[in-house]
Amino acid sequence: MFPSFRQSLLGGKSLNRFSNFVTSGAEAWVLKGNAADTTLTTSTFPTIHEKLKTTASDECGDEDIDEGDSEEATVSNNRLSQIGLGEADKHFVDAGHAWKSKLPPFRVLVHSPSKRTSVLSGSYTIYNVTSLFNHSSPSDSETDPPSSPTRITVQRRYSHFVVLHTALTRRLPGIALPPLPEKQYAGRFSEDFVEARRGDLERYISKVVKHPVARYAEVATFFLGCESDTEWKRLVPHHLSLPPAGPSFYAHVYHPAFNVDLEDAEDAVERFSTHTKAVGKGVQGLRSIFGRVREARVEMSKAERLLSYSLLSLITTKPLASAPTTGVADEDEEYNSKDKGLINENGAWCWREGCRSCLGVTKAMQRTSEALQSIADLYDDHARRTQLATHEALKTVSHPSSTYDGVISTHRSTLTRYGEASSGNRPDEEMASRCETVLNTTMAEMETYHTQKVEDFSSIAKEHLDGEIALYEQILSRLQAARKSFDSPQLQELSRSPRQPSIYERELEHPRLGAAPLLQPCPHVFDSAPMRPVSVAIQGGVGILTGRGSVFGKFW
Repeated sequence: MFPSFRQSLLGGKSLNRFSNFVTSGAEAWVLKGNAADTTLTTSTFPTIHEKLKTTASDECGDEDIDEGDSEEATVSNNRLSQIGLGEADKHFVDAGHAWKSKLPPFRVLVHSPSKRTSVLSGSYTIYNVTSLFNHSSPSDSETDPPSSPTRITVQRRYSHFVVLHTALTRRLPGIALPPLPEKQYAGRFSEDFVEARRGDLERYISKVVKHPVARYAEVATFFLGCESDTEWKRLVPHHLSLPPAGPSFYAHVYHPAFNVDLEDAEDAVERFSTHTKAVGKGVQGLRSIFGRVREARVEMSKAERLLSYSLLSLITTKPLASAPTTGVADEDEEYNSKDKGLINENGAWCWREGCRSCLGVTKAMQRTSEALQSIADLYDDHARRTQLATHEALKTVSHPSSTYDGVISTHRSTLTRYGEASSGNRPDEEMASRCETVLNTTMAEMETYHTQKVEDFSSIAKEHLDGEIALYEQILSRLQAARKSFDSPQLQELSRSPRQPSIYERELEHPRLGAAPLLQPCPHVFDSAPMRPVSVAIQGGVGILTGRGSVFGKFW
């Protein structure tokens, strides 16, 4: 009863006007097809990328530019613009429900942040965004050395990333884009925050260019290739004024006919939904545990440092402040560190003067103490830098269910319409065909997640293992060096000269056993409210009450 009621009264439209199936234009495409295609499908700036090269060269004419760098920039711009602007709006799905890529993958780095000041907007941070393109030619032999990648660098601020994300969201409604890191104000010029923001923006743009469709979008090539500030300011309004693609996005998706099986499509989305929820829950647990692992590394640093101080206190007979004395008898404490018999005149830990064997062992133990200090520094630095980078990278694979929620809901709603169009005495073959287009799109997105999941988790695991291997290799080298001090010929060499005081002896009275709090990763956009910064919560509260999208928007 309800489907026929909806067809007669609502024109087949869904009651939920906020579902991704509706907002992406998929519903309008399924119901009306090409009749709903009223948006622009071609660019009004057909020579946009040719202009980038000439404008950039004109504005940089007064600067000293190396010819090789200029040639690299030209090649890079050609690489970014090798897809015609009309072709950029056409998307192809192969028989295996995977997007066909028109551009080879490339890397993007966000680096070298610097603070700038504008009369209009005040202070802001600008980042260098460098695209790296590897040369691949069939004629290259295996013996040829790998050529250096071609690169093009542009300067972007956070608001420019907002422009990119906004335009991509409007023009590519059928794909799952990564969330843009939120804008924050508290401490936004501190070194730690700027570095965290840089990493978040690099992970965001890397996700975008890994997507086989998003990386050749017109606004993406414009974002990565426009070196001229004048050209940027001129063309940004064009990209922001383009209407949402809506159903025209699906009108330009091409795929093999009759390559969707209803039962397979139903099974695929249920498995995908279950899997992404499990991955999201597991990654959240992994992020929490990894934070504890970093804390454990800091505690290990403290323990190694305390062991170093204790060993140095032992061979110098200088007391260690606040050192535990459990199990020490009262009579064992009745001595003065300046009494004779504790160390001899050569600084050896012995009551006998001129004892060379004790002198060599004392100096070897001092080297061991200093090696432990170095190991403590390694543990601390590893937790604060190397493991922080891995901890941040885990955000890349978190919350896949939230990221792909729109894809899942669109797939399920389309399956319902597909079943309605294919059943009954008078099946609607045209609507069923349009449903297949949407299903090809959603299943291609699932395949994209599958591919990226393998790459992302492999990269994070290798990054972690490489970091651990590097850490323990450095620790091992220091332990081996200290161990050699107890064997000939180093032991004999150490016994030939008096012991010199260690640089750490002065710290025995005030040992460095405290540690600054570990810097934690900035929260993910989809993290729960208790994990979010106070500034973000305040902004969210204010947003409810102000602006055109607020509850009082009707009064503005």
